Amino acid sequence: MIELRTPAEIEAMRPVGRFVAETLATLRDETTVGTNLLAIDRRAHDLIRRAGAESCYIDYHPSFGASPFGKVICTSINDAVLHGLPHDYVLRDGDLVSLDFAVAVDGWVADSAVSFVVGTPRDEDLRLIDTAERALDAAIASATVGHKIGDISAAIAGVAHGEGYSINTDFGGHGVGRIMHGDPHIPNDGKAGRGYPLRAGLVVALEPWFLQTTDELITDPDGWTLRSADGSRGAHAEHTIAITADGPIVLTDRSFLGVR
Repeated sequence: MIELRTPAEIEAMRPVGRFVAETLATLRDETTVGTNLLAIDRRAHDLIRRAGAESCYIDYHPSFGASPFGKVICTSINDAVLHGLPHDYVLRDGDLVSLDFAVAVDGWVADSAVSFVVGTPRDEDLRLIDTAERALDAAIASATVGHKIGDISAAIAGVAHGEGYSINTDFGGHGVGRIMHGDPHIPNDGKAGRGYPLRAGLVVALEPWFLQTTDELITDPDGWTLRSADGSRGAHAEHTIAITADGPIVLTDRSFLGVR
């Protein structure tokens, strides 16, 4: 069921959006060559505890997960792009890192993701990350009253296809509110003018993610981490936004912190 939020409810979601934004900015700053993925999870757990927030991941057990996730943040590295389960791995020079984080504050949820390289970056990785970020910008710009879900999907696809990337539509954007994953599903490819009409009060997480040379995924033995089928790297960008009569509000905006 698709739910629409009142202006007062959207205002009530601002604190969780800000907390998610601040946490990702902090974790990005602190994540360097030599950082252990388990240390990232511990740091995120500590920030959640201090804020009195509630993790959306730790007990999360959807049909596609082998067991409850058990951690509070997704850490996807290099050829892993989604649902990366933190494990005992120390980041190396040039690793491409995607952090995906969702929590609830006062019963409201926000979800966001960022990708970056630790140490010396490869040009092809920077291009992939830039494409995901530009696709997210295009998606947000399309999330206006009067448009449809297909307009968001087409905007994302237009950026990705323009850079020569193929697109997997198994996982994409989704409704956000009292739960992390709700209706509607927003694929990262589609036809403009098709699908559910966008209305004021719709709150969604938009999340373009791409792999360098494939659109096929495989699942790690941990039952969660999704990797490219050919070993090529992936990047992921995500924001929670509210659609209003005055345009989209990016609830997880990090620009006030001086970062994307």
